[in-house]
Amino acid sequence: MAQQAVQKNTLYVGGLAEEVNESILHAAFIPFGDIKDVKTPLDQATQKHRSFGFVTFLEREDASSAMDNMDGAELYGRVLTVNYALPEKIKGGEQGWAAQPIWADADTWFERQQQEEEMQRMQAENRAAMQAAEELHRKKKTEDREGEKEEEIEMKDDPMARAEAEVLKQND
Repeated sequence: MAQQAVQKNTLYVGGLAEEVNESILHAAFIPFGDIKDVKTPLDQATQKHRSFGFVTFLEREDASSAMDNMDGAELYGRVLTVNYALPEKIKGGEQGWAAQPIWADADTWFERQQQEEEMQRMQAENRAAMQAAEELHRKKKTEDREGEKEEEIEMKDDPMARAEAEVLKQND
């Protein structure tokens, strides 16, 4: 990531406890300077935040001192991770909370679904191939064992074959 891509006045705050909301996050960071914005992206399914948020300060220096003091600090029993935010985490899209229509990432969703289905199909093929190989191996072992039994039966009936087998055993 290029250095200029980092938002120097917006902080990513990770490791948030479930109870922490935007006003608690605001209260935790206000001692470091004036805050322009606080966001905690929600999980669409649960409507709870996804254990991280963003705090945007008016001044870069305030963001810097907040990061220095709050990274590794504890809030509601959880250790925070505080870094400068990267633009895509702020803007959102597929993984964020941007003011985009819900269908904005439909293409990537379908792509992920297709990749998932392809992966499952390949795993099923691999499983089938493994089962076929195991079955073949079992059949071969069974045939080998039956072949050994037939040889033993033939040896009992054939005194010459028994003598040869004994000589071979002695040579081994």
